[in-house]
Amino acid sequence: MNRTEILQKLSAQELTVEEAEQLLQADSSDELGYAKIDYQREERTGVPEVIYCEGKTAQQVAGIVKNMREHGAEHILGTRCSEEKYLAAAAVCPGLQYDQTARTIVYDPEPFPLNRGKIVVACAGTSDLPVAKEAVITAKFLGNEVEELFDVGVAGIHRLLSRIEILERASVIVAVAGMEGALASVIGGLTDKPVIAVPTSVGYGASFHGVTALLAMLNSCASGVSVVNIDNGFGAGYMAHSINCLGGKREE
Repeated sequence: MNRTEILQKLSAQELTVEEAEQLLQADSSDELGYAKIDYQREERTGVPEVIYCEGKTAQQVAGIVKNMREHGAEHILGTRCSEEKYLAAAAVCPGLQYDQTARTIVYDPEPFPLNRGKIVVACAGTSDLPVAKEAVITAKFLGNEVEELFDVGVAGIHRLLSRIEILERASVIVAVAGMEGALASVIGGLTDKPVIAVPTSVGYGASFHGVTALLAMLNSCASGVSVVNIDNGFGAGYMAHSINCLGGKREE
């Protein structure tokens, strides 16, 4: 039984308080030997536990997904997932979707209610797309309208300036860039919206696998720019969702 079913049975006096308490404690997490899944996280934070697939075997990813479905999970997101791990998980969870570019797995037959605002994810170049798409999919999964603005780096700044109306429609903007990481500063100077900067590990030798972009974004002279870690599209999408939540949900 999931938490809702336990509480319903308690309300119907089909369970004693002591029995319900024991079941709720057992339902709050599950020990798989290689993972302990937190089933109360969505209740506490509004977001279910997300599977970080990198470093896990295909069997472990499939086992976690299977256990989540057995607990009635209707929202499953996994990041940094290879195709091999996806296929193993899809075998135990029909309907699981895979995005090869973002390397994400998603199961959401009952999507979260949409927040009122809109998130814009802008990336500098095509090479930044895997990180940008991870941010897009994360934000969409959590219940947000997302508009994508790709290949608008400062090497051809007219590409960004010609799409300025898209930035103006946003409630929050995610700016993804490698190389020198200038895109976040430029967007921060063009809009009054909060900007979440994501440095990527894209670039030649002196980019130091994203460290140059990270430091540039941390030193941005534009106000209103915050920074997540290198290649952390998931973290940016999650934070953009947290900000967009402040506007409330859309009316059905």
